[in-house]
Amino acid sequence: MSGKLKKFHFVGICGTAMGSVAAALRDQGFIVTGSDDGVYPPMSTFLESKGIALSAGFRPENIPEDADAIVIGNAMKRGNPEIEEILNRKLYYVSLPELLKELFLRERHNLVVTGTHGKTTTTSLLAWILIVAKLDPSYVIGGIPANLGQGARFTKSKYVVLEGDEYDTAFFDKRSKFVHYLPELVIVNNIEFDHADIFNNLDEIKLSFRRLFNIVPQNGMILLNGDDANCVDVARQLQPLMAQIEEVGFSANCARRIRAASYSAKGSSFILGEDEFDLPLVGEFNVRNAAMAISAARFYGVSLANIRKALRSFKGIARRQELRGEARGIKVIDDFAHHPTAIRETIRALQHGYPGSRIWAVFEPRSNTTRRAIFQQELPDALKLADGVFISQTMLPVYERPPSLTIDCESPVRRSQNGAVAR
Repeated sequence: MSGKLKKFHFVGICGTAMGSVAAALRDQGFIVTGSDDGVYPPMSTFLESKGIALSAGFRPENIPEDADAIVIGNAMKRGNPEIEEILNRKLYYVSLPELLKELFLRERHNLVVTGTHGKTTTTSLLAWILIVAKLDPSYVIGGIPANLGQGARFTKSKYVVLEGDEYDTAFFDKRSKFVHYLPELVIVNNIEFDHADIFNNLDEIKLSFRRLFNIVPQNGMILLNGDDANCVDVARQLQPLMAQIEEVGFSANCARRIRAASYSAKGSSFILGEDEFDLPLVGEFNVRNAAMAISAARFYGVSLANIRKALRSFKGIARRQELRGEARGIKVIDDFAHHPTAIRETIRALQHGYPGSRIWAVFEPRSNTTRRAIFQQELPDALKLADGVFISQTMLPVYERPPSLTIDCESPVRRSQNGAVAR
């Protein structure tokens, strides 16, 4: 990719990662424009505040005549008027992961955080630890961490922290995004079946992680959830001459073992190895996230003092157990959880954080997987931990029918045995 590129047009700019990277490019002095069919706050106002011109809807005329490169979001498909114009005119286009690789990741120490759950929190924690340690990292995060104010930033530091998604790269590149990120250190929080619109089964997901492991250099590191059978299975099948692998978890076999975890309304505390840590987030899954971030930071020589300081001052992430308001003693908490495991662990964490309170879950199946009947059994089992549930109806897009593939949202209502349920 030429270093002369100065003007970028983003197709699908209002996606979290696309918008964050577009804003970070603008901060570096690049000229950025973009279009999307969902141009609304807060992303629209955030991008406009950066001086990025936005177009609502996709039209060929949105593409500036002098654009040096077109960045195509992974939700974009053939038939999109701008995509067809790009192909017809044979314009230079790239995926977002390709853009990151060629402009920002070569010759850097790239720390890639992966897994079905916990990526955003772990990436944010790790980036914040390196910032507190004055390593000034670049970062790309699929959320807005309160400590950082935006999801992406590019610096001259040799360290880059990236949230590594196993979802596909673009309509023209069906590999997982994370294989583009030139990883030196990889964190694998967990591996479960997800993304049913692009993966047929768990084995296909494991194959993507195996491909990722295969490009970690020998002097690198893979930090693995030693309590997760799927993670262990993927690591077991690796070839010789791979990077060092360290298991992190509660199991006795883990090289970095978590012990003495305790939870309260104020947060969590735990011991990792022989070192004690406090975290202002609740729940076992957040302890796991923190243990991974700590282990990665220690690999790069960050002191325990800086790690403890960063954990204590971490303020969380938008839409991750975020308190949005309170009225008449009723707290409204927003969370992005969509996979049954994430829903279950979020409810358990809230039970720790608000002991004695009744917890009502309001859930809308919106991801490409939860709208399908893939988790017909698991979703009710996760939601029944709440005292009551509101669940909205959903429908797959016309091109993805028949309706028999759509999740039956009445099922959790019928099966609930723990408190009132409404829809």
